[in-house]
Amino acid sequence: MQTIQTGVRGLSLLLNLNRDRLLYIATIAAALWLGAFVGSL
Repeated sequence: MQTIQTGVRGLSLLLNLNRDRLLYIATIAAALWLGAFVGSL
């Protein structure tokens, strides 16, 4: 049980550290998808 808690805590730390990067990548992906959608109309 302690191993699982440590793993979850480590994963949470990684997500908190990389939140800006993930948001940046998601924004670029959404912009590309929206551009492709508008371009195909």
